[in-house]
Amino acid sequence: MEKTVSEAIVYRRSVRVYKDEPIDPKKVKQCLMNATLAPTSSNLQLWEFYHITDKKTIGKLAEACFNQSAAKTSQQLVIVVARKDLWRKRAKANINFLNKVYDKDNLTERDLKRKKMASKYYSKLIPTIYTDFLGILGYIKYVFFQIAGVFKPIYRQTRLSDMRIVAHKSAALAAENFMISMAAIGYDTCPMEGSDTLRVKRILKLSRGAEITMIIGCGIRDDKGIYGPRFRVPFDEVYFEI
Repeated sequence: MEKTVSEAIVYRRSVRVYKDEPIDPKKVKQCLMNATLAPTSSNLQLWEFYHITDKKTIGKLAEACFNQSAAKTSQQLVIVVARKDLWRKRAKANINFLNKVYDKDNLTERDLKRKKMASKYYSKLIPTIYTDFLGILGYIKYVFFQIAGVFKPIYRQTRLSDMRIVAHKSAALAAENFMISMAAIGYDTCPMEGSDTLRVKRILKLSRGAEITMIIGCGIRDDKGIYGPRFRVPFDEVYFEI
């Protein structure tokens, strides 16, 4: 029986050793479909998911992950990739979607206004934020917006490094959706930071603009796969009600 959201969150642990027991790739794929429903900045969905089921490729990737057990014993791997470089394509996809949604007669004034605002957002504002050249334009925009921000609230994250962070944050949200979905069906995961990302990109033949957000080991937990009880900083140290 599938777990509730709260049950899945409690069940999820970073499992570092998996049983030599296969898991269903179709179920993992469904969990990845759930990942794509995660919230994402400006609905640009600047992410890709590589679902690795081939044992030889898993072996190569495990080596690139320094042969840590969470990779070496995984039955399958999922590579979450941030694709900031696809912003033009994704913005165009949003505009095309808007045109289809509002392609009907007798639109209300509210619908017309919404279509105009959203279309302007993707055709004007997104290019203003994302367009850059060697990081130079980003810094020019950054300085300009810092000055403008003295007089009114304004978006300030315009540098190349800022937009990379935005893409990775969205990809990380999707990764969490995936891991909770896996936990709900009794499958285990482990998000790994430790890897030679350049080698991982070469193994997967990723484009230059692709960036590895995280590598996730997948399988069924072994008894020794969880390294001790869960530790969390006391809630009252991290919770602030204003």
